[in-house]
Amino acid sequence: MTVDIMTGSHLKFHVSAAHGLGFWTDRSAVHEAAAQGRALQLQQLIEGGAAVNIVAVDSITPLHEACIQGQTQCVRLLLDAGAQVDARNIDGSTPLCDACAAGSLECVKLLLEYGATVNPPLFTFSPLHEACMGGNSECVQLMIDRGAFMEAHDCHYGTPLHVACARQHYDCAKVLLNAGANVNAAKLHETALHHAAKTKNISLIELLVEFGGNLYARDNLNKKPIHYASRGSPSYLCLEFYENTPLSLQQISRVAFRRTLGLRAHEVISKLNLPNRIISFLFYMPPQVIEI
Repeated sequence: MTVDIMTGSHLKFHVSAAHGLGFWTDRSAVHEAAAQGRALQLQQLIEGGAAVNIVAVDSITPLHEACIQGQTQCVRLLLDAGAQVDARNIDGSTPLCDACAAGSLECVKLLLEYGATVNPPLFTFSPLHEACMGGNSECVQLMIDRGAFMEAHDCHYGTPLHVACARQHYDCAKVLLNAGANVNAAKLHETALHHAAKTKNISLIELLVEFGGNLYARDNLNKKPIHYASRGSPSYLCLEFYENTPLSLQQISRVAFRRTLGLRAHEVISKLNLPNRIISFLFYMPPQVIEI
């Protein structure tokens, strides 16, 4: 690797082309075309010899740009031209992280088709965290289907379930829980139910309790979820009701059953010789949408 330190307001580094990493520069025409979805211009730039792995001063590649904007056609052009599918930006995020954050299901599928790493070693958000932050439940489901770690832990936000609940993405939280995510996973003793209480989201509170959320868990401030709801508010009354009303034997059995099975719940339940109504109950879904 050779380093050229340029004078002036910008610091630029040149990386030997033999490493296949392109070079650091100001935002290039390839970046602009990729971000704005100008596929024809991008194709012309590539055919003219433009470097697809050129890296801007923030370490963002054109592929990052195309993914964060959900520009599927540009993503394909870049990948076909040899763009690095697992390139890292200055935060360590890969294009798959960006596609998940944008909620672009087609970009996510394309990146996976080209071998993107589902669980890249990161010190921050995983692609699954980003999908939960973006609120696209289909992306969340796809990432889980491809083996994303549901208990991946971000030092600031916790697990993907924490993120989904903090951002009030009910559908994403339900996908995670149905897939076997730990409802009581904690970050500094703070659970997803604490987040639901803070956001005053009754639907999320009910969902988490149904999946076995611990109403009595205390965070590092020694507060239960109910302590984050204003006394007399709908969310407070909801939490108070659950604290004073034990779960039914049916619910307790379902929680225990799914907790025992963990990530294998869907696979095992679908193979059991049980009436459709019971399978529906275990799946937390109405009978008419269950397909065994």
